Amino acid sequence: MSRTEAVLDVKQWGNNLGVRLPVGVARAAHLHVNQKVRIAVEDGRVVITPLDREGLSLEQRLALYDPARHGGEAMVTAEPVGAEKW
Repeated sequence: MSRTEAVLDVKQWGNNLGVRLPVGVARAAHLHVNQKVRIAVEDGRVVITPLDREGLSLEQRLALYDPARHGGEAMVTAEPVGAEKW
């Protein structure tokens, strides 16, 4: 098993902390720009896991929808509006 590593500084980034990954580390981990990753803490270690490139299915997106968080219905009216009026 090959090992790629770097010693880095943790920096302030707005209200967050950030670490910039060197290109060699990113390549060895198969990471790319705008890729989604999961960050977890396991036994005091930070673990970054790349997520699949596939997007969520409609069913998965709907399961994650929270009306309280996302403002409820997109358009709340008492009367039908437009072409749906029968």
